[in-house]
Amino acid sequence: MSQPVSYPRVAALKTAPQFLARLADLGVALPFDEQVASGDGSPLAQSTEAGGLAPRNRFCILPMEGWDGTPDGRPSDLTRRRWGSFGRSGAALIWGGEAFAVRHDGRANPNQLALGPHAEADLVSLRTHLVEEHARATGRTDGLVIGLQLTHSGRYARPNPGGGWEPITAYAHPVLDRRFPAGTPVRMFTDAELDALVGDFVRAAIVARAAGFDFVDVKHCHGYLGHELLSAWDRPGPYGGATGRTTFLRRIVDGIRRDAAGLAIGVRVSAFDAVPFRKDARGVGTPEADMASYRNAFGLLADPAAAPDLEPARAFLRELEALGIRWVSVSAGSPYYNPHIQRPALFPPSDGYLPPEDPLVGCARQIAAVGALKRDFPNLRLIGTGYSYLQEWLPHVGQAAVRQGLTDFVGLGRMVLSYPALPVDVLAGKPLTRGAICRTFSDCTSGPRNGLVSGCFPLDPFYKAHPDAARLKAIKEGTPA
Repeated sequence: MSQPVSYPRVAALKTAPQFLARLADLGVALPFDEQVASGDGSPLAQSTEAGGLAPRNRFCILPMEGWDGTPDGRPSDLTRRRWGSFGRSGAALIWGGEAFAVRHDGRANPNQLALGPHAEADLVSLRTHLVEEHARATGRTDGLVIGLQLTHSGRYARPNPGGGWEPITAYAHPVLDRRFPAGTPVRMFTDAELDALVGDFVRAAIVARAAGFDFVDVKHCHGYLGHELLSAWDRPGPYGGATGRTTFLRRIVDGIRRDAAGLAIGVRVSAFDAVPFRKDARGVGTPEADMASYRNAFGLLADPAAAPDLEPARAFLRELEALGIRWVSVSAGSPYYNPHIQRPALFPPSDGYLPPEDPLVGCARQIAAVGALKRDFPNLRLIGTGYSYLQEWLPHVGQAAVRQGLTDFVGLGRMVLSYPALPVDVLAGKPLTRGAICRTFSDCTSGPRNGLVSGCFPLDPFYKAHPDAARLKAIKEGTPA
């Protein structure tokens, strides 16, 4: 495991004054409630409704890319176990379950779930298992809202055995294109290919509706195709430029409304981005392009000490409102080229870099961005992210953010891998299980980056005993498995 840089661990900030003092030292602010409420009166236990969807509490499980399906895109027992954990969490909003590729060449890894002849039956089984586990943990299923995230990985496609890159991009990128191994063909989607891909998204939505999902997420985040199209400022034709960068989304929405009537639609979007970062001689992330003049971002964070430009996100949310889309999961950046922006962590994955800022700064940046957007779009339901790194203080910050109207939902990603019961424990007023709290060791990313399954190897007893735990340890230590 990489050694951390010299930022205090959140686990060492054992009292509220210590935590708040650290924030003051950093010059950042987070909403914070000294006492976390439980029961029906808790801000986190309140239902909210929009567009016909009404989750009964304010916890949301965020979608994560799965690395444990079959080569033909079907779920495995490990996939089923993870979906059961989502259900047992007690969270009333399941945003996507996981990223589901709408066709084979859109998979981000050779074991990602994908649309195929068995998809409907497989998704019915996964969803049913999630609902059953939710009922077992909470005694109820009313107010449980479940979606499926639809994706094409674009430049980050690695669909075939061996996991080699097979990128299909939205435009030629001056920095990211040169990151691929020498000899890797990098081609752009043609307009006709994007036209056809719209149909693939619609077909996947039809399957999701038939499988019983309440909504689909048309993914526009983290450097994948939908997100990259949002920054296709210089792409000619109907899918680029000043007015065409949302053509892809609008055509998918039109198709879903036509062919999968009654299925709600959400969008997960990276509301701001930053230049790609690389590892410097110390192992710390450093910008790979000039931060002020970089023009390949959708919402640029030009100065880490200042707020990101949210005007592109505001224009996008206005368009979503015009399309009748009321549910938006807000993220930032990409796990591939600026993970400290997207997923604040003290310990980097095996292909990452040490954080160039205290991860608490990244958490505060994302929470503040969602708060700013929520103030401007009160009729949208926004799901916030960046909470897992807060660890013991997650419930205190999440409750305050919801209570103050800075977000509608507290989104949980990595945390649910190590501690799926956190939402149900918080809502019941139980003390947190400290030994299960995600410490952002990043093994859940390092494993897949090395062709292994994704799970919490440090804290989940099941994955501690999994054969891939020993393999990952050997890879990190540079010794034969």
